[in-house]
Order: sequence, then C-alpha cells, then structure tokens
Amino acid sequence: MKNHQTTIIDIAKTLQLSKSTVSRALTGHPNVKEKTRQMVLDLAMQLDYQRNQLAISLLTNRTQTIGIIIPEFLSFFFPKAIIGAQEVLAEAGYNVVICHSNESYETEVANTKALLASRVDGLLVSHTKETRNFDHFKVFERKGIPVVFFNRIVEELKCSKVVVNDYEGAFQAVEHLIKCGKRRIAHLAGPDSLQNSRDRLNGYRDALQHHQIPIDPTLIISYDLTLDKANIYVNHLLNLPQPPDALFTINDPTAIEALKVIKGRGLRIPEDMAVVGFSDDPISALIEPSLTTVAQPVGELGRRAAQLLLTQLASDEPTHNAETVILPTELIVRASSGGLPTPS
Repeated sequence: MKNHQTTIIDIAKTLQLSKSTVSRALTGHPNVKEKTRQMVLDLAMQLDYQRNQLAISLLTNRTQTIGIIIPEFLSFFFPKAIIGAQEVLAEAGYNVVICHSNESYETEVANTKALLASRVDGLLVSHTKETRNFDHFKVFERKGIPVVFFNRIVEELKCSKVVVNDYEGAFQAVEHLIKCGKRRIAHLAGPDSLQNSRDRLNGYRDALQHHQIPIDPTLIISYDLTLDKANIYVNHLLNLPQPPDALFTINDPTAIEALKVIKGRGLRIPEDMAVVGFSDDPISALIEPSLTTVAQPVGELGRRAAQLLLTQLASDEPTHNAETVILPTELIVRASSGGLPTPS
C-alpha cells in the first residue's frame, strides 16, 4: 500500500480552513490569528506534515540552504568555526551542507560543483593549501550566489572575508620570545599558497627587524602542514651547527609535535628551546609543558562569516559590497616560552 504524505489540503479539510490560510499559518505570515496558527501547527505536528522544500524553492528561487567547504577536520579549528556559523544560520532559518575537501584542490572543485547542483543560496569557504586557481569560486559570482571566505582567504576575488589579525598575532608571539631573552628564533611556516601563512611569516620577520635581530633564512622553513614533515624539520633545526633557541610555529599541532621532538632529544623547554604556537588548541593548556600560543576567536570567526553572508543574501545585489572583517588575537603565555603565565 502506498504511503500517504500529509499535504496542506489534508490540513485545510480537517480544520475547514482555506488552503491559503493554512499555508500562511505554516510559514508564519503575520495576517493569521494566533489561535488559528497554533491550531494549524498542532495538527501539522500530529499528522507529521513535511513542507515540500522543492516546491517552495521553485517559487522563491531560494533553497534556504548554505554550503560550507572546509579543508580538514583533524584540528579543533574548523569544527568550532562551523558550529559558530551554524548557530547564526539556523536562527535565520537556513540549513547547512558541509563539504570536506581534505586539502585536495580536485575535491574542492568537485565540492563546488555539487553545491551548485544543489542550488545553495550562498557559500562559506576556507580553501585548501593546494588551491592556486580560483575559477571554481568565480562561477558563484557569475550566478549571483554570494561567497564569504573565512580564515583562508583570497585577495584576488571581490567577495567578503573574515580573518584574524595573523600578522599582529605573529609579531606579538616573536616579540614575546625576544623579551624572554631568545635571539635565534626559528619559524616553521605554512605553504606560501595560504594568505595567513604569508601574514604570519611577515609578522615574524618584522618583529625580528624591529628588535634589530638579523633574519637568518636557514631558520625559516615552509612546509605542507603534515606532522611527519614537522617532525623532520624540527630535527633538522636541532641538528644545525648553531641550532635555534626558540621556535614559532604556524599552528598548535606543529608546536605540539615540536615539543615531542625536543623532549625526545633530552633538551629542556624553554631553557634550551622555547616554543610558541598559534591557535590555542584546547590541548595546548593540558600538555607538559603547557604551550604558549596565539589565541583566535574561532567561534566568532564562523559567526561573523555567516552574518556577512546573511547580509549579502538580504541585499538586492548579493555578490556586491564585499566587506573584510579582521578579528583580534591574544597571546596566551604558558610554560613552553618561559614567560609569566597569562592570568586566567
């Protein structure tokens, strides 16, 4: 026997109301009396009524769906940013489709095609470390679908962006190490394809120059963000004829891997080598020694990105009026750098 799916007509017949009244009650129209609205909603729940989203989207040219593309789920960063974005979007009545590119350019391109086919109303994205061609995002602009980049942004695209002040965070981290008496400060940087990697590298360099410390190119290593490579490069730095006395890393997972290598070599932290990370991963306060790091407002990053997207969706020209939001960072001082701990 074929299952019967409850329709607006079923509810209208049962309550002896017009279809238009039932439709307005289900969509929250202000011209429906509260008593009638509640009666309709109660019956709809009893009958397990499901709105025909396809029909609604054909009428409104909106699917009430937002796509989110992120490059990895291994760290705490992107899940927390997604939670922040979902809070804002759910309150505005939007559903979310999350795509994981796994740091693969090809997968990212496939994700964009799938989301376009699903007719998403907008897109939040943090691109992969491999991405250097952004034509797959330009398609959204041509179709009038707003895109907001967060964390990993693209300067060449005229769309809204939300980032933290990577430069300032890096500058403060390196300046802290200098004030702790360190002079040979190494930097494990991310790929130069990422704007935040370039900004943190610039902050590192400028902090050294500001304090009249020569920049030693042998102490700067850009790598692909994999922990096995981090392990190799930390050992390489320690094997130099004049090893560094401090290390500033692109992120906390890299810094934590560095701590493991340094301790495994029987060196003291921070006396022989101090370490500062970037992100304030929750585990950074729990490891031994606890990690000095640059904290980012990750949840707020996701929320602000979603708010920018909603603002553009409400505009008559949703792909115009791009805006860039830069959120502040905070240096959290712990044992790995030898400075005074930040008050909790």
